[in-house]
Amino acid sequence: MAQGKQTPRQKMINLMYLVFIAMLALNMSKEVLNAFGMMNKKLTEANAATTARNSAFMASLSEKVTEQPAEYKPLMQKAQKVNQLSDELTNYLAGIKKEATAKLDDPTDYAAMDRSDFFDQKFFASGKLTPEGEEFVGHINDYREGMLAVLGNNYPKIAASIKADFSTAPIKLEDKKITKKWYAYHYEGFPLIASLTKLSQMQADVKTNQSAILSTMLQGQLVSAVSMSNYEAMVIPSKTAFYSGENFTGKVVLGRVDKTMNFGKVIINGQEVSAENVQAGQVILDFPAGNVGSQTIKGELQFQEGDSTVVIPIEKSYSVIPKPNAAVISADKMNVVYRGVQNPMTISVPGAGDVTANAPGLRKVSGAGQYMMNVTNVKAREVKINVTANLPGGEKFSDSKVFRIEEIPRPSGTVRGQMMQGGAIAMQRGSLAISTVSAKLPNFAFDLNLNVSGFSIKVEGERTIVVNGQQLNQAAKRVLQGAQRGSTVTIFDIKASIAGNSDYRLPPVSPIIIQLKD
Repeated sequence: MAQGKQTPRQKMINLMYLVFIAMLALNMSKEVLNAFGMMNKKLTEANAATTARNSAFMASLSEKVTEQPAEYKPLMQKAQKVNQLSDELTNYLAGIKKEATAKLDDPTDYAAMDRSDFFDQKFFASGKLTPEGEEFVGHINDYREGMLAVLGNNYPKIAASIKADFSTAPIKLEDKKITKKWYAYHYEGFPLIASLTKLSQMQADVKTNQSAILSTMLQGQLVSAVSMSNYEAMVIPSKTAFYSGENFTGKVVLGRVDKTMNFGKVIINGQEVSAENVQAGQVILDFPAGNVGSQTIKGELQFQEGDSTVVIPIEKSYSVIPKPNAAVISADKMNVVYRGVQNPMTISVPGAGDVTANAPGLRKVSGAGQYMMNVTNVKAREVKINVTANLPGGEKFSDSKVFRIEEIPRPSGTVRGQMMQGGAIAMQRGSLAISTVSAKLPNFAFDLNLNVSGFSIKVEGERTIVVNGQQLNQAAKRVLQGAQRGSTVTIFDIKASIAGNSDYRLPPVSPIIIQLKD
């Protein structure tokens, strides 16, 4: 500026410069506040998506507990503890955020959230924490220590992240070489929107840890479940009883049959089985059945897994009988019969003639001893099959057996033939847009065709679209096209029915969660 005596005009120009600089500073402050507000909004939306993903993890784990309680129940107990600790902290933080914005005329006017009064008065008094401030720090400490106790030594990376992200220890200021209390460093004197954003970020950290722990737990258990050391050898005889003087015929298979399996050595009743009797992961048995009475097959399967030899013991008992004394009634597919399907049955009495069988829903079909059973309209939970026959000596024979009636299990939703395996399906949006939504029954004894007539699709941050048919309609494709990379897409409320039997009401189809790769 000019030195010496200034004219009134020059003084006015100088004053205008000062006003201009002040206005720039004010506008910059508003821009920063708005930036915090947009960040807080994004974090809130992301937290909602992560919550949905964690719920899907828990639903998947619950199904596995139902299927295999001994294996997955301990895992579920840990997962429930993780959820409890996570929900307690996130719900507490949500309450503080709600209280902080309760008196605001417009919760989206971020530029107006420039004061620090709320948190300064709530958490601090005369340089110390208020009781509410101590409660705030206590909740964080309880979450951190509780999570570390659940994790133990099993998940060191996640534990290290929790220690760092939820530490309330004093913070050392590098430039001043002094320390400052954690709560003062993060929340004292900051604009309201900045503190709200930090709380949202803390909620995001909690949910991210929750998701990482649940997915890691489930993945680790699945890896353990498919380990060869968990397989069980099973002896499957060609029939349930043998006559004296007959050869025992049957096969030994693993619980999970792998046709590419090559055994190192197979020993049955003290003798090594020849290579030609080991075919496609199965051991073909053919040896004298033995004397009348109970007989036992003992042996072992040996194979290599990595650098070690895994040994699976074999032990199975069977009976050798002199003549038929009971009807042989077995379901070709399973030990139970299911509603909604045609259950194939084989009913016979070895050595007898004129075999007849009757039960609700049972009918004879072509083939010796072949029947079909439809129990869809049977109201009871079990059905009794009565059998009569003529023995070779002219004696009349009768027997019966009770079968449980089960419902068809819950189908799983699929997209492009893919089904969720404990986590979201990664897919490109272009592939999803032209993919077919289907439903199937994994590991079910019957190969049923399921028809899908409609579904609902929810793209993260967008409204739900209801679709008729098996593929995305134009409305769904438009919403999908506008989604950001990495967004979560949930396909749910999948309407499915059995092809040829639409009257049978299937259980609700499991939803599908897709994460966009582009």
